[in-house]
Amino acid sequence: MTINCKGKLIDLSTPKVMGILNITPDSFFDGGSYNTENSILDQVQKMLDEGATFIDVGAYSSKPNTENVSEEQELNRIVPIVQAIVKRFPEVLLSIDTFRSTVAATCLEHGAALINDISASHLDNRMIEVIAKFNVPYIMMHMRGTPQSMQQETHYEDVVKESISYFAERVATARSLRINDLIIDPGFGFAKTVEQNYEILQKLRLYQTLELPILVGISRKSMIQKALKVTAQNALNGTTVLNTIALTNGAVILRVHDVKEAVEAVKLFNILNLKDEV
Repeated sequence: MTINCKGKLIDLSTPKVMGILNITPDSFFDGGSYNTENSILDQVQKMLDEGATFIDVGAYSSKPNTENVSEEQELNRIVPIVQAIVKRFPEVLLSIDTFRSTVAATCLEHGAALINDISASHLDNRMIEVIAKFNVPYIMMHMRGTPQSMQQETHYEDVVKESISYFAERVATARSLRINDLIIDPGFGFAKTVEQNYEILQKLRLYQTLELPILVGISRKSMIQKALKVTAQNALNGTTVLNTIALTNGAVILRVHDVKEAVEAVKLFNILNLKDEV
């Protein structure tokens, strides 16, 4: 199982780690931590040194009930950062966390390698056309509503079955436009209760019926905080435990704030599965 990023084939038969770079002031864990070019570039260097294959940069916080940010403001935040990162790290595989097609297209023009869309193009139906035009890998996440409304959209008859059906429809649309490199993200915390999050994690292997790479993003999220009664700052141990469970259940990309710990989890997972270490 491979994806093509900027002409480079990434083999996902060995799990990979995606480091999170939030440049928003209000992200739930590290909001405001990286607010200068030097601090951002230092963090990218750190994550690459620790073994991240991808860097995922976002300029629109998607935490529940977040304040809406205009497209112009998102562009003003993210484009200079993309330019600076690509200039310093020309080989970087930079993922853009956005649901807006204009933001995606602009960042791809400046050297980004893939797009991570929380709405799978439901919030901007032109997104799928941008992906097809640039022929880049596309991470499609499951979510209902918007970041502002999603916590009122948690009623399912069967959350796993319904989210798999959602992906099947999205994949069919993408394939009709000859988009080949697709990755699915079940969307932990997005329009889901804590109990639903754990049900999805427990049944993650069912998503393999789609025959696509599975990305899991549970780093320091409320499903850990609420279960352990800890803050995001104290949720690293829980994150590592759940990342390991995700790997055993079929995840091939871990999207995390803490790259070193995730890479170590992958290395130990690989040893147990008789694979070469990353």
